[in-house]
Amino acid sequence: MIVVGARCAGSPLATLLARDGMRVCLLDRASFPSDTPSTHGIQPSGVTVLEDIGLRAPIEKAAAQIDAATLALADAEINVEDMRERFGAPMLNIRRITLDALLLEAAAAAGTEIRTNTAVTGLVQEHGRVVGVKTRNSELRAPVVVGADGARSTVARLVGAREYKQTPAGRVFMWAYFAGSDAPDDRAWLGRKGDHAFLGSPTDDSLFMAAVAPPAAQWPKLRADRETAHAEALRGWPELDAALAGAERVGPVQVMANWHGFFRESAGPGWVLVGDAGHFKDPTPGQGISDALRQVVQLSSAIKAALDAGDERALRTWWSWRDRDAWEMYWFARDMGSPEPSPLLVREIERRMATDPKLAAGLMQVLNHDIAPSRVFTPRLALTAMGGAWREHRGDRAHLVKDLGALMAEKVRHASPPRIRTA
Repeated sequence: MIVVGARCAGSPLATLLARDGMRVCLLDRASFPSDTPSTHGIQPSGVTVLEDIGLRAPIEKAAAQIDAATLALADAEINVEDMRERFGAPMLNIRRITLDALLLEAAAAAGTEIRTNTAVTGLVQEHGRVVGVKTRNSELRAPVVVGADGARSTVARLVGAREYKQTPAGRVFMWAYFAGSDAPDDRAWLGRKGDHAFLGSPTDDSLFMAAVAPPAAQWPKLRADRETAHAEALRGWPELDAALAGAERVGPVQVMANWHGFFRESAGPGWVLVGDAGHFKDPTPGQGISDALRQVVQLSSAIKAALDAGDERALRTWWSWRDRDAWEMYWFARDMGSPEPSPLLVREIERRMATDPKLAAGLMQVLNHDIAPSRVFTPRLALTAMGGAWREHRGDRAHLVKDLGALMAEKVRHASPPRIRTA
């Protein structure tokens, strides 16, 4: 097996395949430890996957363990104090320079051949099928080549994997690390204040990670002085800003501006894509690492089934599962990260969530990928919120009717992913 990309999708996949007795070569153009853009968070559901594959202990030991969170909605806040009790695991926050090195170490311990500082320059193909990869110095062959090499995947480009259901970047993500923060060591901040999105959390090495996400349209005027822009944006959430009042920024403000959301064709003759190589969503709800972990567990079984049967339909079946698994959260993340003002009806729904423990618990389950957004954001909830808003906002009833129509149309339009032919 050849796995291209040795970060949070590639290394765990290599570990699972090697443990299953396969010969695995794991390649990455980067050296390790090294950094990459990330929201840093591993949802409790992702921590559970780490435990299932035997990797939780070393990562949990290095990471900040988050048991509480403040979620800012347009006009309300939800505070959660018992994440570990709710989900059976804490949320973890860990820099990728730390996480990816630990995952690579585990892959090596499982028997994977590691080749870092090794860029893939081409594919080896025979009779229309991928049978290996080319590097600057060698040619490697395998029954399946896995692209786990991120949103700008070389493997995806070389096989010509088509994107579908693209969404534009609504925000620019700016983050920095701080030492000496007075913030609680087990609380994260996530949500929206004004037109900015925020993510703040303790992370590994006793640092605090503070991210702000202004609308993408503001980036041209912010890029000249990103440090000042980041500091000024943090003041938009006073409680988060106060937690950093006595802290010192460590290193530069980092930025991710050039991105978009997509699904990609993710399986073909001799190849498959996993993690961000096959699907990338708006980072606002911090789903990427847990998505990758969940995907590799399913993919490792699909690869084994495909090789045992000599039939790659299992890989296309996995691709179809991936789309179903990611579909609703993809559109939820897009809406959560939208730079546009929240419609009046949506604000009413969010106010109800902040005052109804059952609805608030449902939202946290959505963010943990336990249930689909449609299980919480139901037509009944929309109609109930519509009734309340109708009475309180008599002068805005035309807007409310428009909002309700837009919500219902969106639900129909994104009811299910495109069908993937598995035969």
